[in-house]
Amino acid sequence: MTAADRSRLFAASLGVLALAVGMGGGDARAQTPPPGSIQTDPEPTSTPPSGQPARGVAPQDQLPPAVILAPDQSPDEAAPGQTSPDDAETPPTVTLAEAPAEPAIPEVWAPVPTDADGRSAYGLYLAGKLALMQGEGGAGADYLARAQALTPEQPRLKAQAFTSALLSGDLDQAARIAPAPGEAPAVMVEGGRLVRIVQTFAHGDARAADTALAREPIASPHARAGLMVSPWIAAAAGDWDRALQPSPTGADPLTAAFARLNQAQLLERRRRYDEAEAALKALSDTAVIGALFHRPYGEFLERRGRRDEALAVYRKAIEGGTVDLALVRALARARDGGRAPAMPTFREGAAEALANAAAQASAERGHEFAAVYLRLSLNLNETPASQLALGQTLDRAGLSAASRTAYSHVGTEDPVLYATARAQLAAGLQEEGRPEDALAELRRAAEAAPDDQRIALMLAGQLMTVEKNAEALDILNGPLLNREGQTAQVHFLRGAAYEALDRVPEAEAELWAAVQAAPEDADMLNYLGYLWVDRDLRVQQGAEMIQRALALEPENGNIQDSLGWAQYRQGDYSAAVDTLEQAIDKEPANAEINDHLGDAYWRVGRRREAEWMWKRVLVLDAEDTRRAEVGRKIEQGLDDAAVTGGVSQ
Repeated sequence: MTAADRSRLFAASLGVLALAVGMGGGDARAQTPPPGSIQTDPEPTSTPPSGQPARGVAPQDQLPPAVILAPDQSPDEAAPGQTSPDDAETPPTVTLAEAPAEPAIPEVWAPVPTDADGRSAYGLYLAGKLALMQGEGGAGADYLARAQALTPEQPRLKAQAFTSALLSGDLDQAARIAPAPGEAPAVMVEGGRLVRIVQTFAHGDARAADTALAREPIASPHARAGLMVSPWIAAAAGDWDRALQPSPTGADPLTAAFARLNQAQLLERRRRYDEAEAALKALSDTAVIGALFHRPYGEFLERRGRRDEALAVYRKAIEGGTVDLALVRALARARDGGRAPAMPTFREGAAEALANAAAQASAERGHEFAAVYLRLSLNLNETPASQLALGQTLDRAGLSAASRTAYSHVGTEDPVLYATARAQLAAGLQEEGRPEDALAELRRAAEAAPDDQRIALMLAGQLMTVEKNAEALDILNGPLLNREGQTAQVHFLRGAAYEALDRVPEAEAELWAAVQAAPEDADMLNYLGYLWVDRDLRVQQGAEMIQRALALEPENGNIQDSLGWAQYRQGDYSAAVDTLEQAIDKEPANAEINDHLGDAYWRVGRRREAEWMWKRVLVLDAEDTRRAEVGRKIEQGLDDAAVTGGVSQ
């Protein structure tokens, strides 16, 4: 198996491990919900086919492009690079950038609107659009805002400048240029109102923010975020009647539960402890979603000096399967006699409420909404957990450049969350074809969290993608991973490292252990089966193992290639041709499959086609050893090339 083939497998494994790492860090809003509740984690939960992106995000590296009508563009034409909903392959999400049509910017301005530096509105727009396409969200938003200031009569540009400012995090600018009613759909108008009100509160004027909410609550589609944050703003303004009013009927169960959590925490601040405890206990005991509220209830008990009861709540939650870093830390703190956490301040409570609204929005695939709520949350109270959540949310929205920026802002004050952010950053860099950069990030993650087995495993896998197999093996054989009860993934990577170092008996033993531990893992079955077939060790047994892998993933071209190669090794060349042709349809740019199909064509007498396939290998991404071998086959033919069926070392 070539280094390129290993790289495809490890890239897939790296992404899945990054998901596992990401789900391990955070607080109650980010934990894995119980069965039947709203799922707030990324959609993929199993290893994707080799060579496929491992994270469920759209392949988009920039903020949404600005939508401004060029002089020769009709209102119904899409901006360059945009895709119509009918063409989209990913499930639709609600975007903030919808706006009504309006006349195009005139072809000739009289006079041309320019800023103090002589830059025209249209030039600023083009600069902003280019910056956004290059992933420079902050600069793009700034250019668009400058263009909008010169052309205030252009609602579409105003809407796009507003959206870009939101997603890049310039909330004050977004508040200043938020569209008014009639200038944009309600999705943007209400989003703008939410931003203005929260920013007013953030700048210290809780009374003005509360007055605005009392006069007109935030409406759909941002009503949930408005409902969540309103009680905290009202309490900060001294408006306790509004702060403690019952939650409105008609909200979905999870939103209603979080609204009751806000009320319980505010009751505690008013020293109405019995009412607060009753509400928190009821939430904690709620079927399905109660796991989300164990920690707030336990923290309340700690503050009331009832540490033993808090410990019982934490232990019951963890024994019940709740996996959450904040809960584990709460248990350790209470067990070790640490100081009880303080009640949240009004700003902290509002920030947490917005973060909860973001988690719900993201679970509903409203990732753009979630990103805005998290930006607002961070502006009220910046925490590593919320910064990490922002990175994950932007990643899910397909805004890779913005997500990298968010991950890079997770500081080292919390080593676990810092390591998680670096691991997820590494997964994104690997997907973008930057393996050395990904390795550098994983080294930082491992240094911050030296006892984290998941980070160590990711680091070992990434070392193997850059062919540092001996170093990877040192990690895999070290005490952190080479221990009782090690996972199938550890055995798999160790076996692959041994195979890369040509230590085949040890590779077989480890890969066999991996397959026994994970008999339904198609990649592991394929890897061991291909090793046996390609090295002419157990060809029949390897072919059967590959058949099992293909049954699990029938659309996986790499596994189909392995099966075709097994048929070739068994001398069934006609069957090999059929199978490899199907594989090439699925993976047309795979050099190894092209090489294998060329060999099979030669064996059945289709020599011109064989030479064509081999020549195609030379224009694909093939390793030097394969290129050299294919060159000999083109010159001499397969029978005289002294090969055993292609490059496998």
